[in-house]
Order: sequence, then C-alpha cells, then structure tokens
Amino acid sequence: MDCIFCKIISKEIPAKILYEDEDTIAFLDAFPVAKGHTLVIPKQHYAKIQDLPSEINEKLFNTVHKMIPKVDSLQGSTLVAIHNGKDSGQEVPHVHVHLIPRSNSDSAGPVHSMFTDKIELTDSEIDSLCNQLKAD
Repeated sequence: MDCIFCKIISKEIPAKILYEDEDTIAFLDAFPVAKGHTLVIPKQHYAKIQDLPSEINEKLFNTVHKMIPKVDSLQGSTLVAIHNGKDSGQEVPHVHVHLIPRSNSDSAGPVHSMFTDKIELTDSEIDSLCNQLKAD
C-alpha cells in the first residue's frame, strides 16, 4: 500500500510522534496550518470514518480526547476536524483527525466561512432532508 500514514506507522517515514498505543498514533502534521497542528490516526488502514469497526472508532476518539488538552494548552482552543472522503477535502485516504490550535487572532474563521456559496432551503426541502438523514 502506498499510504503515507501507513508508512509513518511502520516507521518507514519519520514523524514527530506525540502519543502511540497499540491501535492509534498521534503526531505533528508535516504541513501544519498552526503551531502544534496534530494528527490522530488509527494504525489500521481505513479510508473513511464509517469503515472503522466500533472498537477502533472508540480507541481513536479516546486518543483524540487524550491529546486535546495538550493541543488546547497552546492557544486555549482546538479545532477538531475530519475530512471524510476526497470531495470533503481528505487528502490522504486514511482516517485522520486534525487537532488544530486556535486563537481569536488566527486567520481562520468558523466552519461556515469555508463556504462562499450559501444555500437556501425551503421548508419542504428541510423536511425531506430530515427524513432522509434520520438514524434508525
């Protein structure tokens, strides 16, 4: 497999590892958008969140939970972000959680600032989406 994250896990590519256990690893992003930008990944290769078995999902988010206070200590706030699929902006097709230190003086904004084209939905479109997306 030609996955850069799998190569980090197997130590073929060096990384600044911050935490590691049997199932997950956290390391500094090689192309950070802020000082302390951290990635948390499962050691097994899964492309999307819905591909994770529930026990790996739990372990992944336990590691995220463990790392957030560390990242939070840098600026006081942390953006937790997951791009789930290529069209959502996922550049490496291996599940990864971004932990990005944030402050009120950085150049980023709220999630809504990422989208320049705003949508407007009718009440019936909203109702239709609600019915389509309801969990069983």
